[in-house]
Amino acid sequence: MGKGRINYRRIKESELSVSLFADFDRYQEVNRCWRKEDGEWVLKDIVFNEQWSDSDYRYLTECLIRTIQTGGVVFGAFVEERLKGFASVEHEFFGQEKQYLELTSIHTSYDCRNRGIGRQLFTRCVEAARKMGAKKLYISAHSCEETQAFYKEMGCVEAVEYNQKSVEKEPCDCQLEFVL
Repeated sequence: MGKGRINYRRIKESELSVSLFADFDRYQEVNRCWRKEDGEWVLKDIVFNEQWSDSDYRYLTECLIRTIQTGGVVFGAFVEERLKGFASVEHEFFGQEKQYLELTSIHTSYDCRNRGIGRQLFTRCVEAARKMGAKKLYISAHSCEETQAFYKEMGCVEAVEYNQKSVEKEPCDCQLEFVL
């Protein structure tokens, strides 16, 4: 599974249910994470495995439905009609000049990583945020080494302004931005 042609499209609210994620594997082995210490970013040995549970998928489904209901967008990457990647952008502006929209999720199934799915989804999110009138895309991103390498490769940098809600929700995340 996972070697067929990849089709990208917007996901409709009516499609969003836990069953949409039946063939999606959110597994990740984490060995090192970035932490800010005394104003400097340091790569630390922090080892754990991340695997989403059924309740995580239920919560995710509720969040993505809310994203669409409030004017945001959700994109999917499908292989053989099975969801193998997804990303979402909210439609709530924030920042001193209301210049940010937030990319709240971008994930690729474990069995389909390193095929460019994340890059394609990120590009679609950038285009959507531009169309919605944002000047910057905000990302509260997992601090693990691989995730941060992906965002750096995409051209993201540390956010000029931090979204306090995001920091409080995930204090170990790296707060990033992408200038549109």
